[in-house]
Amino acid sequence: MSTSSASVAWLTQESYDRLKAELDHLSGPGRTEIVARIEQARSEGDLKENGGYHAAKEEQGKAEARIRQLTELLRNAHVGEAPADDGVVEPGMVVEANVAGDKETFLLGSREVAGDADIDVYSERSALGAAIHGLKAGDKTTYTAPNGKEISVEIISAKPYKG
Repeated sequence: MSTSSASVAWLTQESYDRLKAELDHLSGPGRTEIVARIEQARSEGDLKENGGYHAAKEEQGKAEARIRQLTELLRNAHVGEAPADDGVVEPGMVVEANVAGDKETFLLGSREVAGDADIDVYSERSALGAAIHGLKAGDKTTYTAPNGKEISVEIISAKPYKG
Protein backbone atom coordinates (compact mmCIF):
# COMPACT_ATOMS: atom_id res chain seq x y z
CA MET A 1 0.00 0.00 0.00
CA SER A 2 1.29 3.41 -0.86
CA THR A 3 0.62 6.16 1.66
CA SER A 4 2.18 8.98 -0.30
CA SER A 5 -0.90 11.14 0.27
CA ALA A 6 -1.23 12.35 3.83
CA SER A 7 -5.02 12.01 3.60
CA VAL A 8 -5.19 8.32 2.61
CA ALA A 9 -6.98 6.17 5.18
CA TRP A 10 -6.97 2.38 5.25
CA LEU A 11 -10.46 0.90 5.65
CA THR A 12 -11.74 -2.65 5.69
CA GLN A 13 -14.48 -3.36 3.16
CA GLU A 14 -16.90 -3.66 6.10
CA SER A 15 -15.88 -0.21 7.42
CA TYR A 16 -16.15 1.31 3.95
CA ASP A 17 -19.63 -0.18 3.44
CA ARG A 18 -20.81 1.04 6.88
CA LEU A 19 -19.53 4.57 6.25
CA LYS A 20 -20.95 4.63 2.71
CA ALA A 21 -24.37 3.62 4.09
CA GLU A 22 -24.15 6.42 6.66
CA LEU A 23 -23.22 8.91 3.94
CA ASP A 24 -26.05 7.73 1.70
CA HIS A 25 -28.54 8.13 4.54
CA LEU A 26 -27.26 11.55 5.63
CA SER A 27 -27.16 12.95 2.10
CA GLY A 28 -30.55 11.45 1.13
CA PRO A 29 -33.34 10.71 3.63
CA GLY A 30 -31.48 12.30 6.56
CA ARG A 31 -31.11 15.60 4.73
CA THR A 32 -34.79 15.51 3.69
CA GLU A 33 -35.89 14.88 7.31
CA ILE A 34 -33.89 17.85 8.62
CA VAL A 35 -35.20 20.18 5.91
CA ALA A 36 -38.76 19.10 6.76
CA ARG A 37 -38.15 19.86 10.46
CA ILE A 38 -36.73 23.29 9.57
CA GLU A 39 -39.75 24.07 7.39
CA GLN A 40 -42.14 22.88 10.13
CA ALA A 41 -40.39 25.02 12.74
CA ARG A 42 -40.26 28.00 10.36
CA SER A 43 -44.04 27.82 9.93
CA GLU A 44 -44.46 28.27 13.70
CA GLY A 45 -43.63 31.96 13.46
CA ASP A 46 -40.98 34.19 15.04
CA LEU A 47 -37.57 32.59 14.32
CA LYS A 48 -35.71 34.59 17.00
CA GLU A 49 -37.32 32.65 19.83
CA ASN A 50 -38.07 29.41 18.01
CA GLY A 51 -36.02 26.71 19.76
CA GLY A 52 -37.13 23.97 17.36
CA TYR A 53 -35.94 25.98 14.37
CA HIS A 54 -32.54 26.70 15.91
CA ALA A 55 -32.10 23.07 17.00
CA ALA A 56 -32.95 21.83 13.50
CA LYS A 57 -30.54 24.34 11.90
CA GLU A 58 -27.77 23.21 14.29
CA GLU A 59 -28.51 19.57 13.46
CA GLN A 60 -28.37 20.46 9.76
CA GLY A 61 -24.94 22.06 10.22
CA LYS A 62 -23.60 18.99 12.02
CA ALA A 63 -25.03 16.65 9.38
CA GLU A 64 -23.51 18.69 6.54
CA ALA A 65 -20.12 18.66 8.28
CA ARG A 66 -20.34 14.87 8.69
CA ILE A 67 -21.31 14.52 5.01
CA ARG A 68 -18.19 16.50 4.01
CA GLN A 69 -16.01 14.44 6.37
CA LEU A 70 -17.34 11.11 5.06
CA THR A 71 -17.12 12.20 1.42
CA GLU A 72 -13.45 13.15 1.84
CA LEU A 73 -12.63 10.00 3.82
CA LEU A 74 -14.28 7.65 1.34
CA ARG A 75 -12.84 9.46 -1.69
CA ASN A 76 -9.28 8.93 -0.41
CA ALA A 77 -9.71 5.58 1.29
CA HIS A 78 -7.57 2.56 0.53
CA VAL A 79 -10.11 -0.27 0.84
CA GLY A 80 -9.03 -3.83 1.25
CA GLU A 81 -7.80 -6.56 3.41
CA ALA A 82 -5.86 -5.92 6.55
CA PRO A 83 -2.15 -5.37 6.01
CA ALA A 84 0.13 -8.40 5.88
CA ASP A 85 0.87 -10.06 9.20
CA ASP A 86 4.57 -9.24 8.88
CA GLY A 87 5.00 -7.42 12.18
CA VAL A 88 5.65 -4.06 10.51
CA VAL A 89 3.82 -1.10 12.05
CA GLU A 90 1.53 0.48 9.45
CA PRO A 91 -2.10 1.65 9.20
CA GLY A 92 -4.49 -1.16 10.00
CA MET A 93 -2.23 -2.76 12.59
CA VAL A 94 -2.93 -3.24 16.29
CA VAL A 95 0.28 -2.18 17.96
CA GLU A 96 1.47 -3.21 21.39
CA ALA A 97 4.21 -0.93 22.64
CA ASN A 98 5.89 0.44 25.72
CA VAL A 99 5.20 4.16 25.49
CA ALA A 100 7.01 6.24 28.11
CA GLY A 101 7.30 3.08 30.22
CA ASP A 102 3.60 2.13 30.01
CA LYS A 103 2.40 -0.85 27.99
CA GLU A 104 -0.24 0.32 25.51
CA THR A 105 -2.28 -1.42 22.83
CA PHE A 106 -3.85 0.66 20.06
CA LEU A 107 -4.91 0.65 16.43
CA LEU A 108 -2.80 2.69 14.05
CA GLY A 109 -5.14 4.23 11.51
CA SER A 110 -8.54 5.86 11.42
CA ARG A 111 -11.10 5.97 14.22
CA GLU A 112 -13.63 5.10 11.51
CA VAL A 113 -12.04 1.66 11.04
CA ALA A 114 -12.58 0.78 14.69
CA GLY A 115 -16.23 1.85 14.65
CA ASP A 116 -17.66 1.20 18.11
CA ALA A 117 -14.81 -1.13 19.15
CA ASP A 118 -13.25 -0.34 22.51
CA ILE A 119 -9.71 0.30 21.32
CA ASP A 120 -7.58 3.42 21.36
CA VAL A 121 -6.78 4.71 17.89
CA TYR A 122 -3.82 6.83 16.82
CA SER A 123 -3.61 8.36 13.38
CA GLU A 124 -0.56 7.50 11.32
CA ARG A 125 -0.19 11.29 10.99
CA SER A 126 -0.02 11.83 14.78
CA ALA A 127 3.38 12.38 16.40
CA LEU A 128 3.35 8.82 17.78
CA GLY A 129 2.00 7.29 14.56
CA ALA A 130 4.59 9.00 12.38
CA ALA A 131 7.40 7.98 14.72
CA ILE A 132 6.56 4.27 14.76
CA HIS A 133 5.42 3.77 11.15
CA GLY A 134 7.61 1.09 9.57
CA LEU A 135 9.09 -0.20 12.84
CA LYS A 136 9.02 -3.86 13.99
CA ALA A 137 8.99 -5.72 17.31
CA GLY A 138 12.06 -4.82 19.33
CA ASP A 139 12.60 -1.49 17.55
CA LYS A 140 12.95 1.59 19.74
CA THR A 141 12.49 5.25 18.93
CA THR A 142 11.55 8.55 20.50
CA TYR A 143 9.19 11.28 19.38
CA THR A 144 8.34 14.76 20.53
CA ALA A 145 4.88 14.97 22.07
CA PRO A 146 2.71 18.04 21.45
CA ASN A 147 3.72 19.32 24.91
CA GLY A 148 7.39 19.27 23.82
CA LYS A 149 8.46 16.24 25.89
CA GLU A 150 10.56 13.49 24.36
CA ILE A 151 8.68 10.19 24.65
CA SER A 152 10.41 6.83 24.30
CA VAL A 153 8.66 3.99 22.48
CA GLU A 154 9.54 0.31 22.12
CA ILE A 155 7.46 -1.83 19.78
CA ILE A 156 6.38 -5.14 21.31
CA SER A 157 4.22 -6.40 18.44
CA ALA A 158 2.11 -5.34 15.46
CA LYS A 159 -0.76 -7.53 14.22
CA PRO A 160 -3.44 -6.86 11.60
CA TYR A 161 -6.68 -5.43 13.01
CA LYS A 162 -9.46 -8.00 12.75
CA GLY A 163 -12.30 -5.63 13.61
